[in-house]
Amino acid sequence: MASLLQLMTVITFFFISISTATGETSASVSSWPPPPPSLSQENDHHFSLTALFSPILINLGFHDLAMAVHSVTDSTLAAWSGPATIFAPTDASIRSCSSCSVPRLLQEHIVAGAFSFHYLRTLAFGTKIETTVPGRCLTVTSVANNPAIFIEGVEITHPDLFKNGVIVVHGLEGFVTHLSAYSCNIERTTPMLLPPQPSDRSQSTSSDSITRPMLRDAMLRLRISEYNILSRALRDKYEELVVLQNMTIFAMDDASIFSGGHEYVPNVRFHIVPNRRLMAADLAKLPIATVLPTLSQGQKLVVTSAGEGATPLMINNVRIKATDVIDNLRIAIHALYLPFPHLHREITASENLDRSGFVAPESQATRNGPCTEMDVNDCAEPTAVVTPPFEMEDKHGL
Repeated sequence: MASLLQLMTVITFFFISISTATGETSASVSSWPPPPPSLSQENDHHFSLTALFSPILINLGFHDLAMAVHSVTDSTLAAWSGPATIFAPTDASIRSCSSCSVPRLLQEHIVAGAFSFHYLRTLAFGTKIETTVPGRCLTVTSVANNPAIFIEGVEITHPDLFKNGVIVVHGLEGFVTHLSAYSCNIERTTPMLLPPQPSDRSQSTSSDSITRPMLRDAMLRLRISEYNILSRALRDKYEELVVLQNMTIFAMDDASIFSGGHEYVPNVRFHIVPNRRLMAADLAKLPIATVLPTLSQGQKLVVTSAGEGATPLMINNVRIKATDVIDNLRIAIHALYLPFPHLHREITASENLDRSGFVAPESQATRNGPCTEMDVNDCAEPTAVVTPPFEMEDKHGL
């Protein structure tokens, strides 16, 4: 009987030890920001950001905001399945407003979209971004010849404190107060709920579950950066784009489209390279004659001038206006002066496309006759061997 009691005592002690060790491990891990959420395991096509806010804010020293995270429920962000940015006032800044509600301040300083400091500096003076509180907007301003950025007049003193592609945190230092009910009453307002939630599907693949929030982030930031037409076009093609692993988009802003780039609108697919995220550094490495596939069936883009030294990068004889205008984990967007024209060349049967969709520069091609106005949409594919200048459609004289 005594031996049985001893055995039970040993077993009880063993389980108590395991439970204690597990609790200590959990406590030590929770003091650091957890890894990015697994986007491949979405529920109802959106993932919980709020579960990550508290440990991240605590680790960065924003204790008052971390204590108020419970006020930001998943329902607050349910209509937005994408990255989020927190403009975090320090504890001292929060306490400078004795009448302020900390939970309310937190909600008024969270916006949909991944707004890195570099991207904020590209925004027009006075740009407004709607927060998680409907009808409350933060105003982004700057000072001439000064790199500083201000949110509601409070300087971002610690930019990009945390940035993992899903959550961005900037530190603010200065007096803060609640936003006015009229804070969004300017035309340059960006609703948080753009675009609407896509139609439900019974199954979601790993690739589109990651691309989905990144595509929504890109559409929102395009709209705030005066690329409204492109943002609407991507919204119309959402179901087609969301299944891609990643993409590169060559964009024209609204002003450029209205001032002569009208042909960009019906040819948006011709300006999207599927399943390749080509950042500025990647574009600079592309040799002349590299062929890039597009979403337009049977139509491809060609690097006609490699970006080496002082020579500007040109694709289809169009110079890139600005690189990395917008980027996130799955999408890179570059600006153009003009829409890409269709080049009147054809790739021969001897050329082989590799898995990436690129054509080796060493491949050979032969010249075919120019396209007619009747078959411009089915124009022959461009060649992989380039001897500029090309014969091309150029209705703008450039």
